[in-house]
Amino acid sequence: MGSIRSRKENGLLMFDFRYLGIRCREQTTLPDTAANRKRMGTVMKQIEAEITLKTFDYAKYFPNSPMVQKFVKAKTEAPSEESKTDTPLFKDFAWEWFDENAISWKRSYKATLKVTLNRYLIPEFGEKEVGHITKGEILKFRSSLAKVQNGTKEGLSPDRINHIMMPLRMILNEAADRNNFSTPFTKIKQLSTPKTEVDPFTLDEVNLIISKVRPDFKNYYIVRFFTAMRTGEIDGLKWQYVNFERREIYVRETVVMGEEDTTKTTGSQRTIQMSQPVYEALQSQFSVTGHLSKFVFCNRAGDAYDYHNVNNRVWYPLLKHLGLRRRRAYQTRHTAATLWLASGENPEWIARQMGHTNTRMLFTIYSRFVPNLTRQDGSAFDRMLKDNFSLKGVE
Repeated sequence: MGSIRSRKENGLLMFDFRYLGIRCREQTTLPDTAANRKRMGTVMKQIEAEITLKTFDYAKYFPNSPMVQKFVKAKTEAPSEESKTDTPLFKDFAWEWFDENAISWKRSYKATLKVTLNRYLIPEFGEKEVGHITKGEILKFRSSLAKVQNGTKEGLSPDRINHIMMPLRMILNEAADRNNFSTPFTKIKQLSTPKTEVDPFTLDEVNLIISKVRPDFKNYYIVRFFTAMRTGEIDGLKWQYVNFERREIYVRETVVMGEEDTTKTTGSQRTIQMSQPVYEALQSQFSVTGHLSKFVFCNRAGDAYDYHNVNNRVWYPLLKHLGLRRRRAYQTRHTAATLWLASGENPEWIARQMGHTNTRMLFTIYSRFVPNLTRQDGSAFDRMLKDNFSLKGVE
């Protein structure tokens, strides 16, 4: 895809496009103004159309350009092997880009990227030169993702498609910068995605779940519901980060895809204050796993929970048994946030507990759950639980 650019040395506009696999930059005498860009944009569209139709005559547009003779010669001679591949193949550049950047990525992100490359990007673009991939091909590929069979659903979600397109954008932008061609990703925007799904449990539903869950998972879900910890954070919680004396939990590590890692972001490292139910649940849990494993919640071998296994064998069967709407276990985090808000806790305190740098996200996601707020420090939440949540049976 061609573009109109301004030369830094003199501020004059020039055409920048590719023809027969060669980058062409033709200088004009026009200064960089909106009117001149519009005029040249019209010409650029005509040039691209003629290139597509294979009717483009370089000499017609740029009769004095030294490139004219080059293309006359190119059309009369068979292209050499060297001229056929003036930019690297996508598959080669993509893995080079991956290797160069992998050192700065978390293990889970590297694993996800490998899946995206192997399953989607390499099969589609692998044998094409990065400099010859067009905007039309990118849009066609994105459209095809909406038709990919995904389990029982046909078509990937807009959010999943955006996550596939993001590394493609990064790879082609980097390739364009290194190989001196215009990126085909110009003006391709992300698909609109639904707002974050917030479907918290009510306190009555929390009570029901805690009272009916398997005894060996009772402490686990009390901590999940009343700390707003993410799945990887609670599964990766170690006893060294539990301070009973100060009644604090220190979020420092996670377990993702069975691997120990640092938290999602540096801002996710935080100190969570234990409410009374959480304090008692962790005291009870220490008697079970305190001398068995470094992990607070673990299987019989002392290893961290496999969240897929827990979801499929404990969480979803329990919701079905209780007649509750099927929801991801991540909704326990939303539940804690809404319960804190409902009890009148200070939004800044809540944001710190959740690992947010400010209250903006808190009000954006949970605004409909915000009552008249009072400035409290956690005691209001304790009082609400004391009045509404039964601790009987917690072991």
